[in-house]
Amino acid sequence: MNAPTATTEPPVVVIGAGPVGLAAAAHLIDQGIEPLVLEAGPTAGAAVREWSHVRLFSTWGEVVDPAAEKLLAPTGWVRPDPAAYPSGGDWADRYLKPLADVLGERVRTGARVTGVSRTGRDRIVDADRATQPFVVHIARADGREERLLARAVIDASGTWATPSPAGGSGLPALGEKAAADRITYRVPDLTSPAVRARYAGRRTAVIGSGASAFTALAHLADLAESDDGAGTKGVWILRRGISGSTFGGGEADQLPARGALGLAAKAAVDEGHADAVTGFRTEAIERDPDGRLILVGEDGRRLDPVDEVIVLTGFRPDLSFLDELRLGLDERLQAPVALAPLIDPNQHSCGTVPPHGHRELSHPEQGVYLVGMKSYGRAPTFLAMTGYEQVRSVAAAIAGDLDAADRVELTLPETGVCGGAGLFDAPDAAESDGGGCCAPATRLVQLGVPAAAGAAAAEEAPAGGCCGS
Repeated sequence: MNAPTATTEPPVVVIGAGPVGLAAAAHLIDQGIEPLVLEAGPTAGAAVREWSHVRLFSTWGEVVDPAAEKLLAPTGWVRPDPAAYPSGGDWADRYLKPLADVLGERVRTGARVTGVSRTGRDRIVDADRATQPFVVHIARADGREERLLARAVIDASGTWATPSPAGGSGLPALGEKAAADRITYRVPDLTSPAVRARYAGRRTAVIGSGASAFTALAHLADLAESDDGAGTKGVWILRRGISGSTFGGGEADQLPARGALGLAAKAAVDEGHADAVTGFRTEAIERDPDGRLILVGEDGRRLDPVDEVIVLTGFRPDLSFLDELRLGLDERLQAPVALAPLIDPNQHSCGTVPPHGHRELSHPEQGVYLVGMKSYGRAPTFLAMTGYEQVRSVAAAIAGDLDAADRVELTLPETGVCGGAGLFDAPDAAESDGGGCCAPATRLVQLGVPAAAGAAAAEEAPAGGCCGS
């Protein structure tokens, strides 16, 4: 571990002690710059620990940052099998915690950032703005407030705390908040007896079309086949249509577990453990006399009652505490303007997003960077290795080494669905169908019954890029 450097210069503040935030700290230290990592949760990797039960679709070899490994090596830390797939819990316990321990007092937990600005300058004032250090306001877990200065700010706080709602228009569906006792915005942990009892033998709607939705469908299918899960049924709500590419890259995916996850979801539907409702955009959630929930579509269609709803429609960035900074964000994705066209989910999957760094992540407010999942705004195509490359470049730029900052040191795997985590290490995956996606018709598809039904759906779907929910 490198000892802190004695200096009167303020540190670079990193917001968030997740995988990318801790990697940012490691890269800053590698550049001879002191970081200070502020984490709102009680531990490093607090958000990752909330999905400890979910397995990543990336291997250990793809989720350990090189600069972080360099810091860990003197402690005797040994990287787990590079070919194995960690769960969220594995990632937190076997990598993030040891890394935070090495960083020591450079990581402060229970420190929620509530505001960032320039010292003595709100967002209106131009005079001497660029020469003023950043000021960061913090709320501690015990209620105390603090104010500290920073030479630069790297926001790696992610989007986990701000999931998108069920409503098809981007707003909560009417009645969504009132039905909160029957709705979750996370993949349920069905290894927990209490959670398992909530879904066993019940009818559950899963809203979303990404890897998290695939995971939830696979979990529910496993529950349906278990001794205590008889009668468990999923209803998969998609805002667009179904075709082969709805389930991701399949065997063509260079991240095999990611492709296999989509195939596992397809099997769940094919085997009758879930029905798929396509072309359905939720406008309202109502209760029937028994307290069950009825989803109402924008077209007026009412679905049969369900007992639970799992909303997995993606995440969005919390920009509220950055309101006094001059950010340059794309009006659609809420990602940095130069980055947005490279990650637009209407055009790109993970493998077609080029490596990028400080130039694409810069803002009119010099010295502030949004990195990691937060840099992608509402785009669902993020991979951990992309975030590691981002912070390598940003740390080099802050250090003034523009040659290193502009250098590309990353090759991404291609194809498939992105933006979530996986479940299975070595599934028995069948081959996926080809075809386009986004069929507009609203219909109930009982997949796994006559093959012709699936073929018809694929034929009706126009060609194009992959769909998001």
